[in-house]
Amino acid sequence: MRFPLALTLKIAGHITKQRLKRNPRFAMVLQLEPLHTCNLTCTGCGRIREYSTSLKDMVPIEKCLEAASDCDAPMVSICGGEPLIYPKIEELVAGLTDQGRIIYICTNGMFMRKKMRDYLTVHYSPEMESRLQQLVTEQLVTEKEAEAIRSADAAARQKVVIVPSQWMYWNVHLDGLEYTHDLIVEREGVFKECIAAIRMAKILGYQVATNTTIYKETDMAEIEQMFRYLSFLDVDGHTISPGYDYDAAKKDMVKRLGKDPKDFFLTRDLTREKFKNIEEWGKLFTLFGTPVYHRFLAGKQDLTCSAWAIPTFNVKGWKAPCYVMTDEKLGHFDRYQTMLDSVKWDNYGVVQGVARDPRCENCMMHCGYEPSGALSSRPLDTWLNLKFNFSARPKRVVEGGTVQAFNGFSMGKGHLAEAKSTVNKALAGARSVYQRNGDHDHAPSTAATGSNQREELLAKLRDNSRIEVKPE
Repeated sequence: MRFPLALTLKIAGHITKQRLKRNPRFAMVLQLEPLHTCNLTCTGCGRIREYSTSLKDMVPIEKCLEAASDCDAPMVSICGGEPLIYPKIEELVAGLTDQGRIIYICTNGMFMRKKMRDYLTVHYSPEMESRLQQLVTEQLVTEKEAEAIRSADAAARQKVVIVPSQWMYWNVHLDGLEYTHDLIVEREGVFKECIAAIRMAKILGYQVATNTTIYKETDMAEIEQMFRYLSFLDVDGHTISPGYDYDAAKKDMVKRLGKDPKDFFLTRDLTREKFKNIEEWGKLFTLFGTPVYHRFLAGKQDLTCSAWAIPTFNVKGWKAPCYVMTDEKLGHFDRYQTMLDSVKWDNYGVVQGVARDPRCENCMMHCGYEPSGALSSRPLDTWLNLKFNFSARPKRVVEGGTVQAFNGFSMGKGHLAEAKSTVNKALAGARSVYQRNGDHDHAPSTAATGSNQREELLAKLRDNSRIEVKPE
């Protein structure tokens, strides 16, 4: 099978139960955002801008678990913000597991290795030594960290941790190979850390998926190369979705970056062009989702939006009407059913090429249309979904190991390389005020002149390249 049987049966059973109850609308996946705090400022992400006044707020763990029970979705995607910043993330995962949910932890990967070292500390035994040694050999864990794991005291071994499970996936954000991904997340070194975390997770027996957003400038040949590389790393599956110019992301693009959103986000026609080969990718790689949704992305069939099936719960409540849009009149609700009953769902989405709401015009995102593909009652769609799900899992792409994935920061060619080179060249051979004055006299005029020249250079770099170069 393409997907684990236990997960497939759980989702199929949920759909069957809801249809027997004749529920016209029900939750398939809960987008749970326990906080919006994040350690990155990814281009195209509007979350930390839309909720800028509540970045320090967090949803109590009891509320998180209550929300999962409220909508009773079989799958919970823990997102944010960066969910691994949430202080009770381990307890949240444990609580959702106890409820019988399938869990995706949508992370930028920067704290994954720390969480997995915690797991090793709690569950270490002589039987795990060979894997620990492998992690040290591959420089995924330091010798010092390994010794701390072996010698942890009783208190350290009592901590709640995130354990490998058939019901849980790390879902790592990757929007391209090293240079591209680091550029989009606006920090060098992130791709390298993601790959290290993925490799460590697979050694320890975790399930790992990736999520990728496609933008106007995305090179689809590069994304295919990335999937080949990830297949070589034994990643279990991938989600992929078009980048859409929803309000919060669009405003950030203009205000913070000074860019025209039209140069970054996809229109409906551009989405179809970008995803024209998605069905072929489905044969080569383990793409999560349905072939019906993939056909929709490629422009081969139409779907209507089912945003109610992937609701979002965050610090303000149930977000209406969907993951990317907050209606000013509706805002947020205390209960999922109240939201279902209050939102006029026929006012949103695109039907026969006509946008019911202008904000929906270019949206073809998975959070609105993926469930439409899964829930379609058309005989052809049902057959396509069954055939896709029960077909053989794509083989590991062995030649993916030859992909030049590290083509940026780790090769000295990161997106800040030019700026760094310019700064270093301009300051090369410059002597400090201590060197210029043998008596260590801090001559104010000389020091001020050198400092002013350096600040002028940094300012020029910021203006010309729009690259953030912070004074030391």
